[in-house]
Order: sequence, then structure tokens, then C-alpha cells
Amino acid sequence: MKTPADFTFIPGKNRQLTLRLSGCWKSSCSIPELDNILQQIPDDTQILSIIGDRTLVWDSILAVFLKKLLTYCLNKSIATDLSDLSSGVRTLLALSQKSSNRPPGETARPGFVYRLGRITQKIFAQGEELVSFTGEIVLSLVLLVQGKTYFRFRDFFYFLQNCGADALPIVSLISVLVGVILAFVGAVQLRMFGAQIYVANLVALSMVLEMGAMMSAVIMAGRTGASFAAQLGTMQVNEEIDALRTLGISPVSYLVLPRMLALICMMPLLCIYADLLGIAGGTIIGMGMLDFSFYEYIVQTKSAIHLNQIAQGLIKSTVYGVLISFSGCYQGMNSGRSASAVGEATTAAVVLSIVLIVISDAIMTVIFSL
Repeated sequence: MKTPADFTFIPGKNRQLTLRLSGCWKSSCSIPELDNILQQIPDDTQILSIIGDRTLVWDSILAVFLKKLLTYCLNKSIATDLSDLSSGVRTLLALSQKSSNRPPGETARPGFVYRLGRITQKIFAQGEELVSFTGEIVLSLVLLVQGKTYFRFRDFFYFLQNCGADALPIVSLISVLVGVILAFVGAVQLRMFGAQIYVANLVALSMVLEMGAMMSAVIMAGRTGASFAAQLGTMQVNEEIDALRTLGISPVSYLVLPRMLALICMMPLLCIYADLLGIAGGTIIGMGMLDFSFYEYIVQTKSAIHLNQIAQGLIKSTVYGVLISFSGCYQGMNSGRSASAVGEATTAAVVLSIVLIVISDAIMTVIFSL
């Protein structure tokens, strides 16, 4: 049975007064009224010591009581001594004192130097994670070539299908529409000069050099890159990646390499497929709107493109495959351990992939034009 909450005043020398607390000071117990205690404190008291005996049990209601008592003592210029109370009570009172010193609804804003330092620290930490992740991939590739790593070819073939055949419907739709749009816009302008036949050149060169690789890369970034980040992020939340490390299996070799190699292998094939369908879309406009024969349009297309231009598109698509798979796997492997963190990692993977695609495209275009 719990002892009821009680208090006792013990007079001391030099206007010192000791308040001893005993019994149950919890929200489930009946505690004395604060006013009854305050009335028993003499006006000439200079120091009030608060102690607890061995029967004292408490929760946050004791901290609330003491907070009010300390406020009263502060207003009456009475010094207080809490050194004989338990450390838990004193820590709780200290935390409440810190929070009460801040105006309601206001949060302390760090200084500029502090914020700049935190941003710099975060950038260096992310750079370290990026370098470490890249090194793990390179090391896993070396071990894979040597046959010394745990690589599941069943997963590799599954991701080949996921990145290739399963992506054909959306790639087909977008590529045909891009070819139709390019041909229609070109036809409107070239018709004014009687040069409609060069619509075939416009569509073929645009698809082979840029649009085929670019559009298939953007589609795969939103479809497959996001999927990689969500899958690996969910594994991070479920601690499956930690379990692999505990078993001595490299998560990069087991989870990342099959995804990366599958997408890298499939991107050039998707690029060729997108090029063909884009040209087919241009053929629809050429035959339906410009009254070209199929043979005439194909001959003009064949004369417009060369193998080195096709090779440029394939090289770009391969680079895009590396960037998309790397971004998706990196964000997934470094995801937080909550549902919102997985969503943020998925969004970051798509955004990072598209940004890297555009930047790399600009760099490769300049290099190929030299």
C-alpha cells in the first residue's frame, strides 16, 4: 500500500528552513495543496532546503509542484537548495527551466557561422558517403570478375526483364509521340520553304542523336530508378540490409550490382528501340500529312543518319544507365529508417537522375562535337 503524500518543515539556524517530502507524489495519489505549504513558510526565511526521505516516490507531478514552489521562492527572494533531491528530479526541473526561459512559440535560431558550418559538414559527409559507395561498387565488380563475390544471376535476369521487356509499353508510347511531335513541328516550318522532305532528316537525327536516348533515360529514371530507391529503402527500414552485413554478405554485391548491371545492359537496347519507334512516328506524319510514300521517307531517313551518330546515342544511353542505376541504388542504400525517409529517397533518386542526365548530355554533346 502506498504511503500518502506528506511534508514536514524542519526549522534550522540562520533563518534556514528544511522541507522534507515523503510518501507518494504521483498523479494517481492525492498531494497536499501548495497554498497550505506556502502559508507555513515564515516571512523571514532566507534559505529553503528541499529533501526527500526514503519513502518518496514521484512522477512529473512532483516536478510541477516544485516548479511552482521555486517560482514563489524566487519572487520572495528566498534561496533554494535542491542538492539532497534525486538527480532525476533536478534534471527534470533544469529542463523545465530551459524551456520556460524561451518565449512561447519562439525557437532559437542558430547563427550564420553555425549554419554555414553545419551545411559544410553535411556536404563533406555526403561526399564521403558517395566516395565510399562508389568504392564498394568498384571493389564488388573486381570481385565479381574474379568470381569471389556472392552474385545472384537469378536476380540479374529478373531485373533484365524488369528494365527491358516490362518497360517497352511506356517507352513505345512516348517514343512514337515524340517522333510525331518532331515531325509535325518540322513540317509546319519546312513546308513554308518547300522542303518537306527534310522532315525525315529532322526526325531521324533528333531521335538518333538526342531524343531516343534522352527520353528513354527520363522514363527509366522515373520508373526504374525510383523503384530501386524504394526497394532498397524499404529493405533499410526492415533492417534486411543490416541482416546481410551480419551474415557476412556484401549488400552492394547482393543487391546493387544486379540492378546496376541489368539497367546498364538494357539502356542501349531501349535506345535503339526508341529510335526506331520515333522514326516510325515521323513516318506517320510524313505519309499522312505530307503525302510521302513509305519508300521515299525511309530512303531519305537512311541518307540522313550514319553509324557514328547512332554510336553517339548508344554511348549516351549507356552513361545514362550508369547514372540512373547509381542514383537509385545510392539513395536507397542511404535512406532513413522511416516511411517518410523512403519517400524522400525515392524523390531524391528521380531528381538526381534527371539532373545528372541533363548535365552529362551537355558534356557529351560538347565532347562529340570537337
